Amino acid sequence: MENIIYNELMIRGYNVDVGVVEIRDDSKNRKQLEVDFVCNLGDKRYYIQSALNLETREKTIQEERPLMNINDNFKKIIVVKDNIKHWYTEEGILVIGIQEFLLNQDSLDL
Repeated sequence: MENIIYNELMIRGYNVDVGVVEIRDDSKNRKQLEVDFVCNLGDKRYYIQSALNLETREKTIQEERPLMNINDNFKKIIVVKDNIKHWYTEEGILVIGIQEFLLNQDSLDL
């Protein structure tokens, strides 16, 4: 699924990179979390995570964690395999199904 998302972003003209977010836990240990895609096109930037599903709150938190530790206001998105109606998490992250992502050229701006 990551390859499909990557290819679609490239077709849309984005510069695509993998991101790394460094966080510190309560004991001041450093940990690096991966952001699947950092997409740039002109003055637009999107952070995208790919997940097969978000069946549980714990899985949603796991996928949100790297995005929540990015300290800017660019849009954060989770693309899931399920065919769902897009929605926003409590933290303001867009969750969108892969079909809507692929078929709607404006899907990143929902």
